[in-house]
Amino acid sequence: MTDPSSEMRLKVVLPTKILIETAAIKVIAEAENGMFCLLPRHIDFVATLIPSLLSFVSPQGQEQFLAIDQGILIKHGDEVTVATQNAVPGGDLGILRKTVEEEFHLIDEREKTARSVLENLEINTIRHFIDLGEYP
Repeated sequence: MTDPSSEMRLKVVLPTKILIETAAIKVIAEAENGMFCLLPRHIDFVATLIPSLLSFVSPQGQEQFLAIDQGILIKHGDEVTVATQNAVPGGDLGILRKTVEEEFHLIDEREKTARSVLENLEINTIRHFIDLGEYP
């Protein structure tokens, strides 16, 4: 058993529920600029997460994994909170990695397409107003 002062409280929050709320002695995640590891006495920290695997180690030494979509990680004191749209817990790293690569990256591509369509709609609307002489 570990010393309680050497533990963190990890909470993974989805839009509709709290997926995980547990003690952890180590959290490993991936941000836009690379992977990082948080330990209990790490300074307060905020990171934008990319679709990737998040792992954490329980006080009993068991490593667990989650496939996560993009999100935000905040470490404040001994609390680590991860807010993400989608997350899939599991033990098989191959399946989780495939989930990240196929499902979460596909969602990103759909969001990019939707943003592109909206941008084109906005541009066409502005052009229409310019053509009508209604927009300077």
